[in-house]
Amino acid sequence: MAGDALRARLRTSAWLVPGFVAAVLLLPTALFAVFLAMIVLLAAWEWGALAGVDGTLARAGTVAALGLTLLLLWRLGAPTLALVPALLWWLGFAAMLPRLQVQPAAAGVDWGLLALGLLLLAAPWLALVRLHGDLNGGGLVVLGLVAMIVLADSAAYFVGRRFGRRKLIPRLSPGKTWEGLAGALGAAGLALLLTGWMLGLDMAGSAALVLLGVVTVALSVVGDLFESWLKRRRGVKDSGALLPGHGGVLDRIDSMTAAAPVFALGLIWLGLAQ
Repeated sequence: MAGDALRARLRTSAWLVPGFVAAVLLLPTALFAVFLAMIVLLAAWEWGALAGVDGTLARAGTVAALGLTLLLLWRLGAPTLALVPALLWWLGFAAMLPRLQVQPAAAGVDWGLLALGLLLLAAPWLALVRLHGDLNGGGLVVLGLVAMIVLADSAAYFVGRRFGRRKLIPRLSPGKTWEGLAGALGAAGLALLLTGWMLGLDMAGSAALVLLGVVTVALSVVGDLFESWLKRRRGVKDSGALLPGHGGVLDRIDSMTAAAPVFALGLIWLGLAQ
């Protein structure tokens, strides 16, 4: 059974990863924005279910509302409009984590959660689109962010398995440990320290880049834990079944929903993006 799940996961990754890399590197920013919008719109369909929206027509309305939000943000061209509120929300949720309880969701639609989804799904879309279009080699920056999150996740897994003793938030994610988190932050810090050296940054610039990476990875874990909280409230294991072996789209982008806005804002505040 476990072998079948692993094979399904590998088969999905075999087309998912090359397809995403090709889209990032080969598409102009306008088409990349459309490609990325398709991903977050699929995530919005799953978000609707986690917010208690039943029925195809009602969930299609959730998707349409996000689509209109993305179009509005594209026309306005003001990245901080969605990125700063999203960052503030993620910081607030991180502060709540130590005392957050998991209780079954009430019957009916959670309208607050539904509205929150518009912000938390639009913000990473906007962040990645802006990084892709506003920087020389923006596609490589986007892939670098994704690679950093994957590296941190892998480091957390292996360090946690080898040295993990103290559970991070066991009621939300029993497998995560403080030692694994330290491994993730250390791996990201070292990777960005090397990046700063390769880019010829001075000590202050390298330190700022490392700090940005550490904060980004820390909030990526918060994004993962938030989705775990949503699923546990609904009593489901995965957000969907669109990606065999992986679950739903939200299961793949949960870390990026929190990581992308803070990374993009950090680069803007450092003067490396607009």
